[in-house]
Amino acid sequence: MANGADMAEVSTKKRIWAWMFFDWAQQPYATLGLTFVFSPYFAAVATQYYMGLGADAAAAKVSAQGLWSSGQTLAGLVIAIIAPFLGAWADATGRKRPWFWLLTGIAIACAASLWMLQPDGSGLLLVLAMFWIGFIASESAFNLNNAILPKLGSEEQVGRISGSAAAFGYWGGVLSLFLMLLLFAESEETGKTLAGLSPLFGLDPETREGTRFVGPFIAIWFALFLIPFFLWTRDEPDAINRAIRPNKVIYDLKISLGNIWHQRSTRNFLLSSLFYRDALSALYSYGGVYATLVLGWSVIQVGIFGIIAAIAAALLTWLGGIADQRKGPRPVIQGAIIVLILVSCVIVGMSRESLFGMPLAEGSNLPDIIFYICGVLIGGMGGALYSASRSLMVRHANPARSGEAFGLFALAGRATAWLAPALITLFLAITQSNQLAFLPVIGLFILGLILLRWVHPEGEQM
Repeated sequence: MANGADMAEVSTKKRIWAWMFFDWAQQPYATLGLTFVFSPYFAAVATQYYMGLGADAAAAKVSAQGLWSSGQTLAGLVIAIIAPFLGAWADATGRKRPWFWLLTGIAIACAASLWMLQPDGSGLLLVLAMFWIGFIASESAFNLNNAILPKLGSEEQVGRISGSAAAFGYWGGVLSLFLMLLLFAESEETGKTLAGLSPLFGLDPETREGTRFVGPFIAIWFALFLIPFFLWTRDEPDAINRAIRPNKVIYDLKISLGNIWHQRSTRNFLLSSLFYRDALSALYSYGGVYATLVLGWSVIQVGIFGIIAAIAAALLTWLGGIADQRKGPRPVIQGAIIVLILVSCVIVGMSRESLFGMPLAEGSNLPDIIFYICGVLIGGMGGALYSASRSLMVRHANPARSGEAFGLFALAGRATAWLAPALITLFLAITQSNQLAFLPVIGLFILGLILLRWVHPEGEQM
């Protein structure tokens, strides 16, 4: 009996590590792609492209940011539409592994294609489309992976497991970003990497091949570190059902959506997360773009910022998981939102020339220092916020339909994913200011915070 218990314990540990390795494998798509390397490179290339078409520098920056936000809007809408059905289908059939193979394969192929974006803007729209298609696939696979969480521990344990996985993922982001900056991404001025080297493998700095290698790098990383996930994760044989039809899944999903409307805590939690996660996604997506367009940072500077922010994020997310286990997820979510509101206010009120209307000395490095602090808080609070949200969803989920529950959780995170980018685009058009365009983000965080008042900290109480 003791040997059987030991084997079960080892099996559980492997399942937890397999689940955590998905965070580690996927993280560079967000860290290197969405935030710190590819997005600022895209913003710089798009800006030059629009200037080549005759736009002045300010108008070109607005157009570049608008192009990026339009891609994010469409991607968010697609994720919102497919996530609930995909989760419900995976629950009904008992088969998640084929979806993991398909979705991660698409994400890896799309990541590799980022290499095609040339400094002169060649391939601009194609690569933009490929990036967001890969993002859709990556996020859809991540949502299915979230649905495994309820089976990894008790309600008290999942907060720590979720926080540890998110922190582990951040460390993956730190390492991948460090390697990218040290060995590949070149400075625009010197053509050298952070270590003062020419980009590895003879990559040509003149055509930005070192920075463009971010795509193949993400693809290789994703494929390599998915191996533990596929080795140690299995569909449950007893749950597999090949006789399920799509119309039956759609019918059951409609019933579940109707039931949620009558569950006060679940309804308000999903509505709350709809707003605050949309705001958080906007902060993540536009962080590198903001640093490039407002502060004038290079890819190397943005990358260093990313390393510092990601290290702090890993530590704060891990501490958030401990706080979740001790105090529950709702207080962690509320505290993180308050900090992110304050950070967003700083972003809106700061430029290279002034801080909340007060002029700064020419060449002042105060905006740089403040934005480093903001990055630490965005990463740390964002990680804790998502980890605790995942934990609170477990408390509101039916364990037998966890895929559907996390599909709805994904829907809540993406149903209005078009809203923040659309509002940012609108405010860009109205104000012609990259800073004031962030005002809607503050409003979305506040709405999410207010709705949390009607969320029960231990889940739906029937």
